[in-house]
Amino acid sequence: MARPRIKDVARHAGVSEKTVSNVINDYVHVSDRTRRVVREAIDHLGYRVNLAGRHLRKGRTGIIALVVPELDVPYFAELARHVIREAEQLSLTVLIHQSGADREHELAALAGFGSDFVDGIILSPLALTADDVTDRAGAPPTVLLGELLEEGADHVAIDNERAAREATEHLIGLGCRTVFAVGGREAPGLGTAEARTRGYLAALAGAGIAHHPEALLPVDDFRMPDGARAVARALSSGARPDALLCLNDQLALGALRALHEHGLRVPEDVAVIGFDDVEGGRFSVPTLSTVSPDKAAVARVAVQLLHRRIEEAARSPLTPDAGNPGIQSPQDRVVAHRLVLRESTEGPDAG
Repeated sequence: MARPRIKDVARHAGVSEKTVSNVINDYVHVSDRTRRVVREAIDHLGYRVNLAGRHLRKGRTGIIALVVPELDVPYFAELARHVIREAEQLSLTVLIHQSGADREHELAALAGFGSDFVDGIILSPLALTADDVTDRAGAPPTVLLGELLEEGADHVAIDNERAAREATEHLIGLGCRTVFAVGGREAPGLGTAEARTRGYLAALAGAGIAHHPEALLPVDDFRMPDGARAVARALSSGARPDALLCLNDQLALGALRALHEHGLRVPEDVAVIGFDDVEGGRFSVPTLSTVSPDKAAVARVAVQLLHRRIEEAARSPLTPDAGNPGIQSPQDRVVAHRLVLRESTEGPDAG
């Protein structure tokens, strides 16, 4: 059976093809009755809008790119699901690209992959510099995620420093005084790990607890084996922390394994908190306390910001300045987070 066309909808509804087009495109000057009749005809015939044609007529592809360091990291997988869901509400298709935290891959993404294939980019960078972002003449609209870069483009993140401070303060409030940071980085920097380390150190200072460099457990990567190795090394060297702030849930899940293998109970001997609230932490034994970023809100804000920039770019090729009020300067959006307390800090009766 042939796919129904717009003229078939018009014939079934008893209106012109132009009226059907006006309804499809939400043109305001259409009566409620006519709009209802046309939509009933669309539903009856199973007509589907040709989104590709619509986008091409506007000089766009209808495709945006989500560029993340690693696709198999649960946080990014969950974030991608939310981004796709938000993009669908705006009739956008999402191309997902893995950068591997490689500078050349991130630069290629920032430039739109050297083509007009995508209308805009949501990018979580790990290797770029501020100059890379500010010097982007002719590049597609971009929204940045995370802590690394906050200038030159719209930016969406949680307040990682504040979140880490709150998590550490909770551990201190439980009576813990030897709090180690798994994945901590004391060196100055703009990354997420550095921001979370600053929050951890601020909480210790606020409680009058001395910081010892050996309490920062560095990792090569932020995966479960790295967390397990870092904690195992510390325990084998004689360290006896009574709490661990892990800079993501993957490190925390690895840490739980290392603690178990060394005969330490969680939370009775060592309390553990992670970051990101990934699904695996809700099913670990014990279940994992964590800082939960509002991933749905991160996706929603990022997609909406990007869509706005795409619309602005279509109206004007000019860059943001005082003489072009139609294009706003880059925005920095902070999304909510909350501390989710489970068995790894609160015991088996935790909610």
